[in-house]
Amino acid sequence: MKLIKKIYINNFFFYALLGITGLFVCAFIFPALYNAVWYIVLILSTFLLLDILILFFAKNGIEANRTTPEKLSNGDENSIHIRIKNYYTFPISVKIIDEIPFQFQVRNFEIKRQLKASSQDEISYELRPTERGEYSFGNLNIYVSSPLRMISRRFTFDKDQMVPTYPSYIQLRKYDLIAFSNTLFQYGIKKIRRIGHTMEFEQIKEYVPGDDIRTLNWKATAKKNSLMVNQFQDEKSQSVYMVIDKGRVMKMPFNGLSLLDYAINATLVLSNVILKKQDKAGMFAFSKKVENRVFAEKRASQMQKILENLYNIKTDFFESDYSRLYVDIKKNINQRSLIILYTNFETMEGLHRQLPYLKGIAKNHLLVVVFFNNTELNEIIIKKTETIQEVYDKVIAEKFAFEKRLIVNELKKYGIYSVLTQPENLTLDTINKYLEIKARGIL
Repeated sequence: MKLIKKIYINNFFFYALLGITGLFVCAFIFPALYNAVWYIVLILSTFLLLDILILFFAKNGIEANRTTPEKLSNGDENSIHIRIKNYYTFPISVKIIDEIPFQFQVRNFEIKRQLKASSQDEISYELRPTERGEYSFGNLNIYVSSPLRMISRRFTFDKDQMVPTYPSYIQLRKYDLIAFSNTLFQYGIKKIRRIGHTMEFEQIKEYVPGDDIRTLNWKATAKKNSLMVNQFQDEKSQSVYMVIDKGRVMKMPFNGLSLLDYAINATLVLSNVILKKQDKAGMFAFSKKVENRVFAEKRASQMQKILENLYNIKTDFFESDYSRLYVDIKKNINQRSLIILYTNFETMEGLHRQLPYLKGIAKNHLLVVVFFNNTELNEIIIKKTETIQEVYDKVIAEKFAFEKRLIVNELKKYGIYSVLTQPENLTLDTINKYLEIKARGIL
């Protein structure tokens, strides 16, 4: 019974049967063909039996495995590798059907390959998750056909493989290079740095572009075989908190990802930059209450702690309670800190409802409000109008875009910094703003 379940008849066999049926019809008209057709039937049956024998003679005809990353990167292309080794002494045709996690909604996955005798091959494909959480792969099904192409034998590997999807660690590596390279200007980041020293030595650290070359420690450089600089006490560690609004305003999707997930990805990347710049990084999220808190520290384990908390952020997208946020910050953050708030305001009315609490936070801390341009509205504004309805739509879109700019000016009146950005530029723009504030020394 198990053997029968592994046998799949190929289309070639059915085409041959169709041809034989046609020959039998012809045999009624030309009786001389009748015996010849039966010979063809006998040959086809022999080939079918032979195909079964050669495919099932070897107990382990092929060996295959699926290699996935330890964790998938949310919002990025992740490479999945399939390795196949052919133990048959003849070339084979393989059809790969991988049971991809249901979150991707891929129902027509199929890869075909030809493998030479006693050879191996590696096949790769890309997956882009748009939700954090656990992704379960099913069976890796491989259908093998011999040169006879009558039947296929099914092999099954790597059943029930689970891979978690974390915030974008691929972006983490990308922007790590951007933040500490000489190509910052290419991305619109201004390299401004305060120069100044006290005579009190603090530590020796690795050189990063922007450090004063006059502080190079030549003995340490020679010993370590890389550039080392002296760091003095005027470069103090500042506390930086990233606050993520996980209310309903962050549910809006863009390229498959919600604004919430864009904020989570940006928080992870910015945390890494903050710690590399010798500041203390912390974060928390809020809607009806404050959750997923990580206090600002500068420890080796801080990035892992932030990553795990970002991974575990869950929400029902309730209305966000800014009064609770204000009380929580006043209670738990005593030292003046840089607070970067990821949220979204669509109208002035929406801002004014929360403005008293934002002003309260800004009295004791340096507050930066990060919110989003509606890219779909931008497309309507740019689009050439042809009908009255399109004119109406364009006017309304321009009104909403104008309100976004008014929000920026309104926040500025009360000493609150802002970043108005598109979702795809969120990470870069927040890094830009942090580096600018740090360089200007206004914290």
